Amino acid sequence: MSRSVLVLNAGSSSLKYRVLDVDTEETAAGGTVERVDETGWDDAFSRVSQAVSQAGVDPDDMLAVAHRVVHGGDRYTDATLVDDEVERGIEELVALAPLHNPPALAGIRATRAAFPGLRQVAVFDTAFFAGLPAEAATYAIDLDVAGRLGIRRYGAHGISHQHVAAETARFLDRPLDELALVVLHLGNGASGAAVRGGRPVDTSMGLTPLEGLVMGTRPGDVDAGVLLHLLRRGYDADAMEELLHKQSGLQGLAGMHDFRDLTAAVDRGDERARLAYDVYCHRIRKYVGAYLAVLGGADAIVFTAGVGEHATRVREDALRNLVALGVEVDPARNRADDQGSRRIAAEASRVDVLVVPTDEGLAIARQVRALLD
Repeated sequence: MSRSVLVLNAGSSSLKYRVLDVDTEETAAGGTVERVDETGWDDAFSRVSQAVSQAGVDPDDMLAVAHRVVHGGDRYTDATLVDDEVERGIEELVALAPLHNPPALAGIRATRAAFPGLRQVAVFDTAFFAGLPAEAATYAIDLDVAGRLGIRRYGAHGISHQHVAAETARFLDRPLDELALVVLHLGNGASGAAVRGGRPVDTSMGLTPLEGLVMGTRPGDVDAGVLLHLLRRGYDADAMEELLHKQSGLQGLAGMHDFRDLTAAVDRGDERARLAYDVYCHRIRKYVGAYLAVLGGADAIVFTAGVGEHATRVREDALRNLVALGVEVDPARNRADDQGSRRIAAEASRVDVLVVPTDEGLAIARQVRALLD
């Protein structure tokens, strides 16, 4: 048997795949199948299987298939071998991630059927945050209600936050267990985390991936009273789900959620786009300040994911006017066309500011190796 793992990241309309050797960490094949919602999951996985075979990898000879699953609730706090019971457990958690867990579940079912002799591993985005301190994980509602219904802060993007924290320690050439970090995962979904000694002490996403920073189509923080107001105005749960998951965030404010389109609209003088951009950066700045307070100061603020790694102006604007907190970005370093992990802090900045690329596929493969070895 080879030491290759097929890593699958199933979205609502696309399927990303990558085959990695868990020892060399080299990629043998990878790509994305688009419009899965139109062709169906069986067709998508058939195309993945063909692509993998064409790359010279025998799917039946791999170590495992690994699935990124957004929500593991309080049941799954580590990478987990999938059997019938685990599959049912993931299905029962769909209510906590209604747009994210179903595609992962479809992927698990399709690959279990296609490769019945191959081990399947679920790697959970919430797992990194399972050990959040009680004061960070607990919502101030009736404890009996919260306990009965499993209401707490679970977080998300944990695979990325954990990986980036470790890569930051590598870049700084310092032990992870002595670092205090603010990690900002900024993509279409966005979240922040305060990480001390390699473990999270707070994070912006909550019971579901809706809370926290402004996102592409999700609002982040919203007064719960807004939802009560919507209910009284005739919105039911389905209508609110549509509003909060697909018609909010940058999309709701500016009518667009691709950050390249947004910044182009800002430069054209579009007032809605400018408002959306300013709200986005303000929310990041607010969380950075909060997490510096929670940590009692930080060694570094770290940007990652699509927007965090590539949107130069966001990094500069979001951290503007934080000199009093020891945070200062060097404009020339920030705008340099560099790749990989890099420093963008000014020399006078007491808190380092870094860009560290994330690699969730590699992080998942490493978790699979640790589990199976």
